[in-house]
Parts: sequence; structure tokens; C-alpha cells
Amino acid sequence: MRILKSIAILSMILFLTVPSFGQQLKTGTSYKTAIGVRGLGTSGLTIKHFTKANTALEGIVGFYPNAFSATLLVERYAPAFSEPGLNWYYGIGGHIATQSDVVKNDGLYRRETSELGFGIDGIFGIEYKIQEVPIALSLDFKPFFEVATDGDAFIALDPGLGIKVTF
Repeated sequence: MRILKSIAILSMILFLTVPSFGQQLKTGTSYKTAIGVRGLGTSGLTIKHFTKANTALEGIVGFYPNAFSATLLVERYAPAFSEPGLNWYYGIGGHIATQSDVVKNDGLYRRETSELGFGIDGIFGIEYKIQEVPIALSLDFKPFFEVATDGDAFIALDPGLGIKVTF
């Protein structure tokens, strides 16, 4: 529980202290919306839409063997290394997950009941929007804390590698 409080406090501090840094972006990124895939941890489809120059909403629909999750994140963007198209992003959000079958634990995150899970998520990563083509590549960590309706709790770092088509 201490880790969850620390993540929440750190996320709020970042949201409150970094907006002026993020304002250095002229248009935030060179795209408004992106659709693609995320792999490694939570693997599935993702859609990202900028609501302001440095703020985006991202939805991730995750698919696992016999499982499904839906995540919504609010993300802030800030320039990385003064390189055009390269941005840090960080944020917070939540998810809901369900599993329809028992899956043996293979060392990865797997719920072993058919219960519903609710979680809080953070995200921190870096994204590169390739200037010449409508493609954005990202690498991030999306740590989460989840509680299932059967009382079980899970914590995971949830790394991700993404590729999105931008427009």
C-alpha cells in the first residue's frame, strides 16, 4: 500500500510541477491522434488523442490468454533531449480486467480466478514521432496496482513497446 501511495504522490507532483516545461512544445507533438499496438506487458490495441498541446488521453485494450483489460490514462508530454519528435511522457489512470479461465502462473502476471479486477496505473516513457512518416514509436513502464473482487491483489511494472500510426 505504501508503494501505491508513493506512485500516486509522485504522479501528482509531476502533474503540478512540469506543465511550464511542457509548454515549451509549440504544438505538443506533430500529430493529434494515433492508433496502434502495444506489446511486452499489457499487449493489445491502443489509441491516443491529444486534448491540449502537451496532454493526451490514451486507451489500451489488452488481450491475454483467456483474459481482457481496458485501461484509460491521462498523459503529459515534455521534450526529450531537445530532439525534434522525441518526448517524455508520464501520467496516471486506471483499468478494469477480467479473466474467463484458470491460467497457471508462469512467472508472469496472470489472475488465476474468473474474478473482476480494478486497478490504478501510472505510466512513464519516451516516444519518438518519425518526422518523415506518420509513425510513432514508444517505450514505457506502466506500473499498476490491482485488486480483484475475490480479494487478491497484484502489482506489476508492465513494460511496453508501442508502434502507432499518427494522423
